[in-house]
Amino acid sequence: MTMTPTKDEEITTGSGVQTEVRVLEMALVVKRSRCTHSTTCLCLKGHINEDALFLVFRHINWNPRMITLISCICKWFDEIAKRVLWKEFCHARAPKMMQDLHSGGSHIVDGNWKALGKLLIHCSGCTTGGLFDVRVPGHFVPKTRFSKTSGKSFLPPMCRTDVLYVSDPCEHLDEEEGDLGFFRGIFKSFASSKFKKVLIDKQANFHPNEVCPYCKAKLWDLLEADLIPTSAAVRLDAYDDSVEYYVCLNGHIIGFCAMMTVSDSEGEGTSNIKN
Repeated sequence: MTMTPTKDEEITTGSGVQTEVRVLEMALVVKRSRCTHSTTCLCLKGHINEDALFLVFRHINWNPRMITLISCICKWFDEIAKRVLWKEFCHARAPKMMQDLHSGGSHIVDGNWKALGKLLIHCSGCTTGGLFDVRVPGHFVPKTRFSKTSGKSFLPPMCRTDVLYVSDPCEHLDEEEGDLGFFRGIFKSFASSKFKKVLIDKQANFHPNEVCPYCKAKLWDLLEADLIPTSAAVRLDAYDDSVEYYVCLNGHIIGFCAMMTVSDSEGEGTSNIKN
């Protein structure tokens, strides 16, 4: 049965959150019995076979915390996690989004499933002196909505035929800066997108120090390149001059904004509403 891509998709971690589980059929992976990276590895006597590992993780619905833990054992486990487990995690959590990203011959995600899995469920935050010069620790996000309809608002008018999935902002309260929002996203077929062509034509600069928190690729500064439309602030419900975002060579978006506060009355200033 073919699934038609939709505009919006919700991503859940699967831990304590109700979600519809969708398991995509795939051929079992080729068996290997020994560690592939070092004669000093503790796994020299062999590993659990890959077919069994696949079935165990399918049973626990590709739990991302368990995938992360098993990746730390040795390089063999890390390789199978990158090649199989993170791929299945992405398809289980966002099947229509994954199908859309791969439609039309696009293979942007191939070989980079770990980075995409992390992007789906992890808010990168920021450190003082980093991309956004605020201190907000990165963290696991229990539930996130990605939308390609919202993504149109983050593209300049000449690039709106491109497909960009963007998350809702992850909101944080900072005592000095107020309500902060961090958002993330991914382009479909970024290598052949109009947006990348515009960046190259404008000879946009890479950030001198920072790299993508998801794949470690170089980042283009879109504020410096003057490629952030005012529609982005409207979509985020943020102050116009506070929206910043970057795109990496692999098409991952990392962004930040100062969220607008809610007015307590028409004639008075703004105030934060607390429960």
